[in-house]
Amino acid sequence: MPSPHDFNPALVTWDGLHGLPRFDAVDDGDFAAAFEAALAAHEKEIDEIAGNGDAPTFENTVVALEIAGDALSRVSALFWNKAGAHTNDVIQALEREISPKMSRHYSKIGMNAALFARIDTLWENRESLGLTLEQTRVLERHWKGFVKSGAKLEKAEQEKLAAIDEKLAGLGTQFGQNVLADEKAWALVLSDSAELEGLPEFLRDAMAAAARERGEEGKYAVTLSRSIIEPFLTFSERRDLREQAFKAWVARGENDGETDNRAVIREMLALRHQVATLLGYGNFAELKLDNTMAKTADAVNGLLKAVWARAVKRAGEEETDIAALIAEEGRNHEVMPWDWRHYGEKIRARKFDFSEAELKPYLQLEKIIEACFDVAGRLFGIRAVEKKDVAAYHPDVRVFEIRDREDRLVALFLGDYFARGSKRSGAWMSSLQSQHKLELKNGRHGELPIIYNVCNFAKPAEGKPALLSLDDARTLFHEFGHALHGMLSNVTYPSVSGTGVSRDFVELPSQLYEHWLTVPAILKRYAVHVETGEPMPQALLDKVLAARTFNAGFNTVEFTSSALVDMAFHTRTTVEDPMAVQAEVLAEIGMPKSIVMRHATPHFQHIFSGGYSAGYYSYMWSEVLDADAFAAFEETGDAFNGEMARKLKENIYSVGGSVDPEDAYKAFRGKLPSPDAMLLKKGLSTFEELTGSDA
Repeated sequence: MPSPHDFNPALVTWDGLHGLPRFDAVDDGDFAAAFEAALAAHEKEIDEIAGNGDAPTFENTVVALEIAGDALSRVSALFWNKAGAHTNDVIQALEREISPKMSRHYSKIGMNAALFARIDTLWENRESLGLTLEQTRVLERHWKGFVKSGAKLEKAEQEKLAAIDEKLAGLGTQFGQNVLADEKAWALVLSDSAELEGLPEFLRDAMAAAARERGEEGKYAVTLSRSIIEPFLTFSERRDLREQAFKAWVARGENDGETDNRAVIREMLALRHQVATLLGYGNFAELKLDNTMAKTADAVNGLLKAVWARAVKRAGEEETDIAALIAEEGRNHEVMPWDWRHYGEKIRARKFDFSEAELKPYLQLEKIIEACFDVAGRLFGIRAVEKKDVAAYHPDVRVFEIRDREDRLVALFLGDYFARGSKRSGAWMSSLQSQHKLELKNGRHGELPIIYNVCNFAKPAEGKPALLSLDDARTLFHEFGHALHGMLSNVTYPSVSGTGVSRDFVELPSQLYEHWLTVPAILKRYAVHVETGEPMPQALLDKVLAARTFNAGFNTVEFTSSALVDMAFHTRTTVEDPMAVQAEVLAEIGMPKSIVMRHATPHFQHIFSGGYSAGYYSYMWSEVLDADAFAAFEETGDAFNGEMARKLKENIYSVGGSVDPEDAYKAFRGKLPSPDAMLLKKGLSTFEELTGSDA
C-alpha cells in the first residue's frame, strides 16, 4: 500500500464503524493525489507478480492478483460512489481525467506479457493443479480477462486496443455527464392553480420541494426525475403540459447543443466494433455474449422477438381501450405517448376500482424499507440495525448493520433513497467493499461486505412521510435484492464475490426479490395508511393483486423495443447514423406510434455508460429465471418455505460467480426454466394458450 503521507490516509484507512470509511474526513480535492499514489502502488505490485522468479502457482500468481491493488480499490470505490450519487464540478472534472487513465492502467496490466505467460501456464495445466471448483472459476476468469484485454495480440494491435479502450472510457463518462446535465438543466415551473389540475397532494408536495431546491419558493417544478415526471404524466389533466414535459424527458441527450450525445454514440459504436474485430469476434455482441447464459445474439433475439409478438398484440388491445376513453371524454385526438400513462391510470381506476393516488398513502417509504428487511429475515435469517449516529456520504444516507440469527455481523448496508441534483437518475446497487476470505497485505483477514443502494424517490416536504408508487416500491425491493446478493456472499476470492456473475444472471436475485413485495402477508403488515395506521383493506389488496398484469403490453413493448435496438447496434459492423438505425428497427418490428422506447438511444445509459452494452436483454432473460424460481415457492404453498429459502440462499445468493450460473440454478430448482412462467406472470399468455388445453 502506498504511504499515506502521499495523500489523505482516510481514503484507504477505513476506521469508521466496522471498517466503514470516514466520509466526513475526505475532501473532493483529496482524490487526485490518492489516485496517483494508488495507481503507482498497484503497478509495482503487478510488476512483482509478473517478475516472480519462482514457477507460477495458483497462490503466487492468481491469489497475488486477487489481493493486489487494495488501495486503488478503496480510492476507486469512494470516488465512483461520489461520482454517481453526490457529484459536483470538481468530481466531474476528475472523472473526465481519471476514466481514460484507469483504462490505460488496466490495459497495461492486461497486456503484460510476462504476467499473462504465468496465467496461461496455469490455465494450460489446470487439470493437474488440484484446484477446487471456485479456484478453477477464478483462474478461468483471469485467463479470459487477459485474452479479452488483448494479451494474445501483437504489440501494435495491443497498443491500438489500449488506445481504443481509453477513448471509450472517456466517451462513456461524457455520455453520462451529458444526460445528467440535461436532467439538471430542465424544469417546468408551475404556479397557476389551473396548471396543477388533477395532481394529487403527494405530487404537489414533491414538486414544491423541487421548486424550492431551484430557488422558486411557493411554486411547483416538474423535473426529469422519474419519481416526478412519471406521476405528472399520469395525473395531470393538462394535455399541453404533459406533452411539453414528455418531449423534454425523451429528448435528454438529443438537443443539438454541447450535451448532445448522438456523435458520442456513433463514435462509441464504431470503436466497440473495432475492439471486437481486434479480438477475433464478428461483432461486439459476440464479444459481450461470449461468457453469458444466452451465449449468442440469435438466442437473445429469439426470446425478445417471441415476447414482442405477444406484447405488441396486448398493447394494441390496451390502446383500443384508451382511444375509447378519449372519445368518451369528448376529445378528438389520437393516442400519443404523453397520453398513455394518464388514460391508462383512469382505465385501471375504472377496471379495478382503485387509483395510484388511492394506493399511495398505504406505501410509506419507511414501511417498505421495513418490509424489505422483514422478507430477508423470514427467508435468510438476517435483521437490520440502524446506526443513526454514523455519518455517510450525504445527510440523507442511512447506515445499517446486517446481523444473522446468532447476532453475528454479516454486512453493512447504506440506503440512499431521495432524488437530488447531484445524483444521476435511476436506481442501482454497488459496493464499497466486497466479501472475501483472503488475507490482505495490511493484515486484514477477509472483508465484510459494505453494500449500498441508491434510488431517486421524491423527497417529501419537511415533516411529511415519503410516499411511494407501487413501481417505486418494486424498485426498492429490486435494488435490495441486488444488495442481498452482495451481503450474503460466501466465497473465498474477491473476483467471484456477490454480483460477480454473468450479466444475464445478475438480475435474478433482484427481480426474484420483487415478488415478495406483493405477497399478501407482507402487504397486509406493511401497507398501512399514512394517517390512520390502518392496514390496506382486503378489498383494495385484492384489487392491487388482480391488477398486477395491467398495462403489461405497454410495459413490455417499452422494454423489448429498447433491448432489440441495443442488439441491433451491437450486431452490425457499421452504424453511420444511430438514430436512423433506431428508427429502422422500430419500423421493422412495428413499434406503436403511441409508445416510445423505455430508453431512447441518446439517453440509454445502460448501454453507453452503464455496462449493459449488448446486455439490456438480460433483464428479460433473468425474468424467465425469476418467474420460475418464485414458482418453486408457490408450488409448496408457502412463499417463505424454509427448505426452498435454504436452497435459494446456498445456491443463488451466496455462491456469487464461484459456480457456473446454469449449474447454480439447477442446484436450486432441479432444471432450467422455459419462458412459460414469465409469460404467465406478465399476463401475456394464459395457461390454456401455453398448453393448448381447453380445460
